[in-house]
This record gives sequence, C-alpha cells and structure tokens, in this order.
Amino acid sequence: MKIQMQAFKSAGLSLLLSSTASLAEAADSDLQARARSAGIAATQSGSTVQGHPLRTDSRISDLLKHPAFAGFARRLLPWDDRAYDGEMPLSNISTLLPYHSHVNPSVVVGALNRMIADASQGKTVFFDVYSEAQKVSEPSKNQTGLFFLRGKPGAPFAIIAPGGGFAYVGSVHEGFPYAVDINKLGYNAFVLKYRTGSGGDVATQDLAAAISYIFDHAQALGVGTQDYSVWGSSAGARMAAAIGSHGVAAFGGKQLPRPATVVMAYTGHSDVASDEPPTFVAVGEHDGIAPPTIMERRIATLRQAGTPVEYRKYGNLGHGFGTGVGTSAEGWVLDATRFWERFMVKS
Repeated sequence: MKIQMQAFKSAGLSLLLSSTASLAEAADSDLQARARSAGIAATQSGSTVQGHPLRTDSRISDLLKHPAFAGFARRLLPWDDRAYDGEMPLSNISTLLPYHSHVNPSVVVGALNRMIADASQGKTVFFDVYSEAQKVSEPSKNQTGLFFLRGKPGAPFAIIAPGGGFAYVGSVHEGFPYAVDINKLGYNAFVLKYRTGSGGDVATQDLAAAISYIFDHAQALGVGTQDYSVWGSSAGARMAAAIGSHGVAAFGGKQLPRPATVVMAYTGHSDVASDEPPTFVAVGEHDGIAPPTIMERRIATLRQAGTPVEYRKYGNLGHGFGTGVGTSAEGWVLDATRFWERFMVKS
C-alpha cells in the first residue's frame, strides 16, 4: 500500500477568506448556484429534511432510507462492492469494519444524528467533489464525495481521510466521529469518501480534488482556508501524509499551500520529504497491523529535520481504535486539534 510519489514543492500561497455570520447563513442557498456555475453539483439541496434520529437498534435499512441521506446514503457505509443486510442493527456495525477495533455504536450513531440534525435545519451535508462530466468519463468517481460538519463561520477547516486498507472507507468510526470532536472547538470539518480498490495514489488524488473543491467554494461554504489541517487514520493517514509531504498539485489538484498541520493515526507510512508540516501522531502500543516502531523511525527523521512533532502511544490498544472512547486514547482527537491550533497564523 505504499504510495509512490515525486517530491513537490508547493507554492507559497497564503489565502485568508473572512466570513461574517450573515454570509454563513446564506452559504447553503448560495452554494448551489456557485456549484452549478463551476460544473460541480451539490447532491443535497438546502431544503429542510424531515426525519427522526437513529438509534443503536435502528437497522441498516433505516440509515439507507433516511431522508436526510437521500441520494448518498450508501457512501456513509464502508463498502462499495457489497450488498448490505438491511435487517442488521447499527449495534453490529463493527462487523463491517474488519481492520478496526473499539467500534462504539453509540459514537457512530451520535455522529450520524449530528448530520441528520444539520439536514433538518436545511444545511447541506454532502457534496460531490467531481463534476457530472468527470463522473461520466470515469464512473468510479461516482463513489466519492465530501461530508461537511459546520463549525464557526470563517474558522479553518480540517479534512479527514478515514482508513480501511484502501478496500473500504471507515467513515462511521474514524471520520464522522472525528469531525464531531473537531467541531467542539469551533472548527469546520470535512470527511472524505474516496475511491477504494485502486491503491493509495488514486485515493490521494481524490483527497487532492476535495481540498481543491473546498478552496474553490470556501466563501460559499463559510470556511477559512489559511490554516487548514489534513487528518488520516491507517490508510487515510498515508494519504494525509502524502499531501503534507508533496502538496495538493502533486496528486492532480490545484497549486495550493500545504496544510498547517498533519494528523496521523496508526499507520506504517515511512515516506518523508525534506520540509514537512507540523505532525501529530497517535498509535496503539500493541498495533500488529502498523507496528509503532515504523512510525517512530519516521518521527525521529522529522525531529532531526526540525519538524514539530507530538507523538502519543496509547497503552493496551491495537489498530484502528478511532476516537478511543472508553480506552487509554480517549480525548486524543481534541488533543490533536489543540496541537493544530499552535500552528495557526495569528491575525
């Protein structure tokens, strides 16, 4: 799963878009027009969606048929190429995530309900990253998309690439719940649904396209771009690190500044560029899929080069622990967000 790439020196662009509360209130209605004019469709309209919250005893079919997720519900779930048992309760969702551990159904459902609540207030929660023409030309791009949990108007954004061994995308465990925690400190958070089955390069191209999309629509979305961060877990951490090392344009996106911070959870990624962003790393001490020693070698290289690094190794944990609720890692997402704050430009 090693991502092959060439070193890329990103442009030294610094872009600060300020937003007022009135702009944020108008963002959803304005975004459809902006997206259409750019040839990029926002899948869900800004109209109010009626629907009840999910529970842990709700079924997969309840999620797939929920009006808040109309048109994109399957992209909430991990697998593109599998039929789901509609009768399976969400309390058993861990069975869909074979590379993950400590999957907490209450955390999963809580994050899904956050999006349902947003949709019920008329907020758009899902966007197509690619245009219709791009999806017709390359049908696999129909599987992609970008989920959005709003923070304070004009606040910086985090974009999250969940893991799954490039076979599936574990957004329900280490995407949406991360976004909820990041939101607690007022920041905007996006969760990427990327293409699977084609390795790391294709998945990272989707991440680059998503970051480019956010920059293109930042004013309508009501997000700041100057101090954005890129987050990833497992396979997603490889993607996040690749963007941090080589920039968005190296993977087919626009020439944009590299992230202010990279956050990486439990991966064996070893590639290092000569100039890396500040990096936060979270691992479990008993990870048998991505042993901590691999990441520790990378951390040593970063520190030798003068890159600020915060490294957290959590006891009695293996691979794929997500937010770590109920474990020694509980609260790590908030700690990583505080680390990110240290490297924001103070205006």
